[in-house]
Amino acid sequence: MRGRYGLDAIDLRILSAIQSHGHLSKTRLAEIVNLSPTPCWERLTRLKAAGFIRGYRAEIALDRIADITEVVVTVSLAHHRRADIERFEAAIRNVEAITRCIATGGGMDYVMTVLCPSLAAFQKVMESLIAAELGIDRYMTYIVTREVKSTPPNLANLCTRTGG
Repeated sequence: MRGRYGLDAIDLRILSAIQSHGHLSKTRLAEIVNLSPTPCWERLTRLKAAGFIRGYRAEIALDRIADITEVVVTVSLAHHRRADIERFEAAIRNVEAITRCIATGGGMDYVMTVLCPSLAAFQKVMESLIAAELGIDRYMTYIVTREVKSTPPNLANLCTRTGG
């Protein structure tokens, strides 16, 4: 059975394996997926070429490297013209401390994650955004006190209509 974009159960197992384990050898990936190495590697190559894999990253234990301040910020823009949105998003892409920014529907326009060495450094980031006159109407900040859950999604469940 093929799902959306022509992915079958083996493709999903390959994607799940590299999502969980990162870059794997041909042999190890084939073992995890329960497929012989050559066809497994051919599928992986096809998945890469089709753009299903954006990259490989290590999950770094930041708390073991330095004390950091993580802040979630919700932002509402004063205007929603295309030029206003593009100006705001272009500026956000250039702020190193902002590690994630998603556009949302509903009460707020954006939700951002900001990582800084201190609360004072975070305040400077926000002051620079306000000073840049990016059309921010209001923003709310939420200091992260601890991470409760951070896991990759179950790809097989996401690809079924009843998954969850």
